[in-house]
Amino acid sequence: MKLVGQAVLIILVNSVAVGLGEVVTNFSQSCSQFFSNPNKEVTPPDVFPGPQYRQICQKQANQNFYEFATLYDSVNRIPVFSAYEYVGHKPCTRKVVWYFEPQLDDQNKGPSMAPESTVSKAMRGNNQALGSDYGKSGYDKGHLYPVFHTNSQSCADSTFTLTNAAPQQPSFNRGEWKKMENDLVKFLNQNCLPIRAYVVTGVVPSTNPPVFVPSGRVNVPTHFWNAYCCLDNNFQPMFSGGYLSTNDKQKGQSFNTTSALEQVL
Repeated sequence: MKLVGQAVLIILVNSVAVGLGEVVTNFSQSCSQFFSNPNKEVTPPDVFPGPQYRQICQKQANQNFYEFATLYDSVNRIPVFSAYEYVGHKPCTRKVVWYFEPQLDDQNKGPSMAPESTVSKAMRGNNQALGSDYGKSGYDKGHLYPVFHTNSQSCADSTFTLTNAAPQQPSFNRGEWKKMENDLVKFLNQNCLPIRAYVVTGVVPSTNPPVFVPSGRVNVPTHFWNAYCCLDNNFQPMFSGGYLSTNDKQKGQSFNTTSALEQVL
């Protein structure tokens, strides 16, 4: 059974693969470095048609480089996926403050993460989640690009943007999903570094019926998924795999190839 129909994307580039920042028109022209490039060729990920899907190259204020890439659904107010290159893990301090993407609500704003107060109340949150959507909602802000997969404080800080989070059941976020994130780090460290490892993490929005947090503004995904690809020194695929789980405390399913995951998605 296909969970998202035509939608999976495709981010599994070439059948193997696959601080708040700048809204762009094309990942391949702005931040293609976060997607797998077998044979040194990056195949731009397909994205869903329609103006609700926004491509974001994520960076913090005063940075001249990007940290990761996100495809964002501005109607459901959750990310479709976040993509990044895994280059190892270093312990970092977790931020308390979450930021958002000013350009999603006001295209005249700057291309970096900022507090919600940056945008006027009339426009604030029209196309994205706000911190108040999660407060007392019963859901965690579930990172797609997790802090545990970063290797610098600036990169860790950049993951604390609401465009990189979706409502996640606390028992799942702190249990099975956390275990998967830890297991993936161990695998990538042992089998893929110091060469190249690319990761894409995404969600499947609820549709029949759609479920929202109590504010009624943010879709609660039915599933969370993850895909990875490792390349050797000749840019040839070495390993790929994935993981899929319902948004609850049940144990998820692991896949030995991204193509196997794609068949389910």
